[in-house]
Amino acid sequence: MPPGPDDLVDEVMRSHPATIRAFLDFRMSCVGCPIACFHTVLDACVEHDVDCEEFLRALRKAALGQAGGRL
Repeated sequence: MPPGPDDLVDEVMRSHPATIRAFLDFRMSCVGCPIACFHTVLDACVEHDVDCEEFLRALRKAALGQAGGRL
């Protein structure tokens, strides 16, 4: 199942390791963050002032094995 806004950041990265690149491309410092196991994707987008829909598109592309991140 592709990542959604209510999924925990840590679970997304563990379930779909390719999504780590999307977090880095969007300059979100969630990789290795101790709060990642508590924050949802939506929480992280709000904290980092990232457009959630754009970020979710990148996460879903990465989870499906396609190139993620901003183009």
